[in-house]
Amino acid sequence: MTFRKVNIVILVLAIVIFLLVLHHNLLGLSDFLKRDVSDSSPLGLQPIDFIPEAPQRLTDERTDQEIPVVITASEDRLGGVIAAMNSIYHNTKSNVVFHIVTLNDTVDHLRAWLSNTALKKVKYQILNFDSRVLEGKVKVDSEQADSIKPLTFARFYLPMLVPHAEKAVYMDDDVIVQDDILGLYNTPLKPGHAAAFADDCDATSNKFAVRGAGNQYNYIGFLDFKKQTIRKLAMKASTCSFNPGIIVANLTEWKLQNVTKQLEKWMTLNVEEELYSRTLAGSIATPPLLIVFYKQHSNIDPMWNIRHLGSSTGKRYSPQFVKAAKLLHWSGHFKPWGRTASYADVWEKWYIPDPTGKFNLIRRHSEIYEAK
Repeated sequence: MTFRKVNIVILVLAIVIFLLVLHHNLLGLSDFLKRDVSDSSPLGLQPIDFIPEAPQRLTDERTDQEIPVVITASEDRLGGVIAAMNSIYHNTKSNVVFHIVTLNDTVDHLRAWLSNTALKKVKYQILNFDSRVLEGKVKVDSEQADSIKPLTFARFYLPMLVPHAEKAVYMDDDVIVQDDILGLYNTPLKPGHAAAFADDCDATSNKFAVRGAGNQYNYIGFLDFKKQTIRKLAMKASTCSFNPGIIVANLTEWKLQNVTKQLEKWMTLNVEEELYSRTLAGSIATPPLLIVFYKQHSNIDPMWNIRHLGSSTGKRYSPQFVKAAKLLHWSGHFKPWGRTASYADVWEKWYIPDPTGKFNLIRRHSEIYEAK
């Protein structure tokens, strides 16, 4: 009996050890599968950094409403990203998560800037944009070389950047926000609309002509209406254009309508047929958006995209109006971190000096604002 009991105990122990080993192996396989799924992406949009939790004190002060904000970060414009994020963060109690899209050569600089300043408290994710996704979709023109930058097209891939969100805000890096971004995020979108933009014909942004390009505020300034492919769309050349520097996107609708695929289709067709205006009145990312969202987009409150601040060195708005604006946008050639920008003092209130000393503001009289 004693010998039999010993055999039973040994058998039970063997079974227990076997089950423990099996359980461990299954967990390892599960982790591998999860890692494989999370790391694979047809666009190469893998997360590099993520800060999931803010300090407890900060969490207590902020609401549960999570607002995904997508913004691109290129090395030569990194100061703009920092100012935009700082202005958003300090003007809201909402739970904002920044999804910062950049290229590999900017990641370390961006991480250092965020982690060594007041912005270390924000929640953010850094995503690497694989420019190979644009192969065959962008034709490099020597006259527009400066505008052919991969990150310009990141906004076309919003559902891939924030795959689990139903709604998101995209914004350019040359903006500051002066109100609670929750108001922009809550922009109502009509049924069937995947995005909302600010129209270029609104009453708050003055219309201005671009020499040789028709008008900045209508479709003829962006598309070549002499081309048969464009004429077949039956779009009116005088239709008011919109500014894609600020987008409120319904990502569920975006995916249902395959908006990204539609945008890529028109990018490819332009490479083959040169459908954009020869003297393009703005960003090269705008024409495909104008086509896909023709009379199929909702409107953003004009005060949430007061633009053209970078179109000239003069001041086109009164100080009172600039103060009342909810979002200021330095669209145009003159950026607020440069020497001749308008309202640079307003933007600079939100700028945080670069702790690495790599990025410096350029000011008149050779005055350079260096990191302190």
